[in-house]
Amino acid sequence: MRNIVFAAAAVFIAASAAQASEEKQVQLSLFDPVQIFENTTSVKGLRLSLLYGYNVDLTGVDIGLVSRTSGSVAGVQWGGVGYVEGDFTGWQDHFVSITKGAFVGFQSGLYTESGSLEGIQFGLVNKSESARGLQLGAVNVTGDLNGLQIGILNFATGQAKFKFMPIVNWQF
Repeated sequence: MRNIVFAAAAVFIAASAAQASEEKQVQLSLFDPVQIFENTTSVKGLRLSLLYGYNVDLTGVDIGLVSRTSGSVAGVQWGGVGYVEGDFTGWQDHFVSITKGAFVGFQSGLYTESGSLEGIQFGLVNKSESARGLQLGAVNVTGDLNGLQIGILNFATGQAKFKFMPIVNWQF
């Protein structure tokens, strides 16, 4: 009898863990935790965050005032503030667009920031740890540059030939 109870408890725990980590097609959030699914859920489809949405991973379209993802995003993200703790592939467009991991694609906003950039950053202020591609804005800052910076102030603090250049800076 004790083995049956133990087995039933194990099945219940495994089913609960599997359900929590499932991908959902639609997420609607007023603010975390007032959202359809818990923040431990990944979304593969559409996430609408009226005030603040928070999930693990997102594949698809993400629209909201403040959108946060603890994992990675692949797709399109639009709104006021976008904060991705993992990697991003696609287009991120907010007033403030931040991706802490690798960014591949087009990142736009008044302020853009990424770990590593492979693609285009377009904003008033652009910042990345490394940039392979184009930074286009008033102020562009990167560590290692393998590409082009166009703006009023351009900084490449890593191995670049020119650490600072007004108007245009490049390193290939």
